[in-house]
Amino acid sequence: MANYNWNYPTTLWVGENRIKDLPLACSNLNIKNPLFVTDKDLINLQFVKDIIFNLNKNFSKLATFSDFSGNPIGENVDDGITVFKKNQCDGVIAFGGGSGLDVGKGIAFMSGQSRPIWDFEDIGDYWKRADEKNIAPIIAIPTTAGTGSETGRASAIINNQTGVKKIIFHPKLLPSIVILDPVLTVDLSPRLTAATGMDALAHNLEAFCAPGFHPMADGIAIEGIKLIKKSLLNAVNNGKDLNARADLLAAASMGSTAFQKGLGAIHSLSHPVNAQFNVHHGLSNAIFMPYVLTFNKNLIEDRIVSICDYLNLDKNFESFLNWILNLRKELNIPHKLSDVVEENKINLDQLSVMALEDPSTATNPRKMTVDDMKILYEHSISGKLF
Repeated sequence: MANYNWNYPTTLWVGENRIKDLPLACSNLNIKNPLFVTDKDLINLQFVKDIIFNLNKNFSKLATFSDFSGNPIGENVDDGITVFKKNQCDGVIAFGGGSGLDVGKGIAFMSGQSRPIWDFEDIGDYWKRADEKNIAPIIAIPTTAGTGSETGRASAIINNQTGVKKIIFHPKLLPSIVILDPVLTVDLSPRLTAATGMDALAHNLEAFCAPGFHPMADGIAIEGIKLIKKSLLNAVNNGKDLNARADLLAAASMGSTAFQKGLGAIHSLSHPVNAQFNVHHGLSNAIFMPYVLTFNKNLIEDRIVSICDYLNLDKNFESFLNWILNLRKELNIPHKLSDVVEENKINLDQLSVMALEDPSTATNPRKMTVDDMKILYEHSISGKLF
């Protein structure tokens, strides 16, 4: 039997209006001069202004950084480090969707490093290059229920010079305290609720299907899938449903916890599209999902059938696939990549090489070649399933 390393998440404070405990979280981590990191859209919303206003009552000085948007680049992290050091910050509050969490985590990590961020890509033991002494503590507060970055040990950052999305990894990128407050997600639009929910589904699903022995990850992934099946449509149709919102927040954190086991070709195909065309990550994951499922069918069918009963589906692969297809349709998610990216702008050869080189490829159930990636892209453009 092979040897495995199993790592599990951090402290999570869960419940309605738990955002009020943010000063206590800072106190618990001995953060006296935090940097509040969120994206340029969120920083201008009233509920975020209220959170910052209340935080200011607890700190003599509170710095903010928000000069970035979706699909962040390395320069965003560099700019944030400049603000962090200028204000002599001693911790980071990472607030928002995947971009806010990833940038905030990146700032806290890189503020103590002398090497460039790309030296810590999730390859082999690159993470051991880091100087661990000065990594700042992180509090993560998601306002979307998708990436699960709040319970992850990585940040997804685009290298603007190469146009490639890189996964930056270190165990201390894992936030020390996470606040899951469903109230913070009630104003998320139906469109973004759908896309981020499908992102969480992709994480749980690919983790469950990834090869290797990790029964704890499998159990978490199965329950994450069930929570999404139970509550995603409810949250899209009624954004004020706090129980549904809480289910999705939990499922997102569970997906990130489970995918330490591995991901797969859904993410391999998505990352180049996110970097090249600025397509929302959850949306691209949702588009590629059925193509990868059918491509991997021979190697994952037994596993998928084994959970159908628990999901209240007929015990066959087609039943599960049809649930995915019908869910996408009810969420108004396009069936084809060519519905969101102009076909004449797609360089299949370039994207296929990038997808094959993506770290997620290594744990796809079916071993991949560059031709496989190209075929998957072609199918996602034409709409043809395997």
